Amino acid sequence: MSSSPSPSTPERSISTRVSPVPPRTLTNRAMAAFSRWRYGAVLDPLVAVGHHGKVTRTYALTELGVGGWKSLDPGLRSLAVMAASVQIGCTWCVDFGYWEAQHQHMDPVKLHDVPVWRTSEHFTDLERDVLALAEAETATPPIVDDALAARLTEALGTEAFTELVAIVAVENLRSRINAAMGLSSQGFSDRCEVPMGGPLAQVGEA
Repeated sequence: MSSSPSPSTPERSISTRVSPVPPRTLTNRAMAAFSRWRYGAVLDPLVAVGHHGKVTRTYALTELGVGGWKSLDPGLRSLAVMAASVQIGCTWCVDFGYWEAQHQHMDPVKLHDVPVWRTSEHFTDLERDVLALAEAETATPPIVDDALAARLTEALGTEAFTELVAIVAVENLRSRINAAMGLSSQGFSDRCEVPMGGPLAQVGEA
């Protein structure tokens, strides 16, 4: 994913509740260089957390570890991540998640319909259970029920189910940090039309 998103010009104004210019530490310079190489732009969350060196390093190590998780189907992972970020209301996460999923050849219709998956005709039964799990786990407090967990464990296997639960938790961490920091869409996908705040009623049902 080294192709650069169009709105990543140096003059772009960053929306954040802290200074958009973090200290020029070795860690921040290294993370910025890696981000430019990997994504064609410095990711706004790196700018936001860059004011605390230990937080930045922990954030980076967490993402490095998550990148090695390979038990869960990438398409199901994308849906789960998108569902969690939409529910929390992180516009940065929705924008980046849509762009990243598109680079993994995810069906854009499914991504667009994540907030309305209960009425959409574009999802399989397994995908609906994954979306239900993501919403139920993201709710406060979490409301994952035994029947849903049992269906997913049987369909995915214990290892992939564990990864699904974990990636939803990781996305909650990302989305809540980004939303609290005031980050908004960075423009990774100017075709991103995923609406925010999808229906949350009957979370956890089949």
